[in-house]
Amino acid sequence: MSFDPGAADTAHIEALERHFGDLRDGTHGHHGDTVSRAGKERHFARAVELLEPYALKVLGEFDTALFHEEGRVESSGLQRTADGGLVVNWTLSWAEQRASGIDPITLQAYFGPFFHHPHLRGATVREWPLNVFSEEQAAECVPVLRVVAMADLHNLVFQRDFRIVPAIVRDAQGRPVTAAPNAVTR
Repeated sequence: MSFDPGAADTAHIEALERHFGDLRDGTHGHHGDTVSRAGKERHFARAVELLEPYALKVLGEFDTALFHEEGRVESSGLQRTADGGLVVNWTLSWAEQRASGIDPITLQAYFGPFFHHPHLRGATVREWPLNVFSEEQAAECVPVLRVVAMADLHNLVFQRDFRIVPAIVRDAQGRPVTAAPNAVTR
C-alpha cells in the first residue's frame, strides 16, 4: 500500500483554518454573536456539549486497553473558573495514579478569561485549537482527543514511571508482568 497525500484526512487543517480565521477575523464561530464574550461563551458551551461523548469515549478506550477497566471516567461539567474563564475537565483516574499523587489523564476544554477563543488541553499538555460548531466537527476531534490523552499519559508516566499503568505491570488476569533488570524507574 503506497502513501497517497491526496487521500489524507484534512479535518485538522480545516480546524486550524477555522482557528486562524478567528484570529484574523476577530470572531469565534460563524452563526449568531461571534464577537462578544457572551456570544463566544455560548459557542463554547455548545462545543463542550458536542465534544463530551467523544472525550468520554476516548478515555474509555484508555481505561479498557491500559487499566483493565478499573479506572473512573468522569466529567466535571461546564464550570466558571475563579478568574472568570470557563472549563470542562473529562478525566480518567485509576488506583495507581491516585496512590502516586499525580493528576489523572485529563482532557480539558478551556476558555480563559482573556482568550480570544477556547482551546483543548491535557493535565500535562497544553493548547490545541477548539473551534467546534457542529456534530461533524466534534467527531473530527477524536484523533486530537486521543493524542491529548496519549501525551498526557506519557507525561504522567514521566512524572513517576511505567508502573502506574496496570496493563504494563500485570496482565488482565492480575498476574504480574516482570520488568527487565534495566527498566527505567524512579
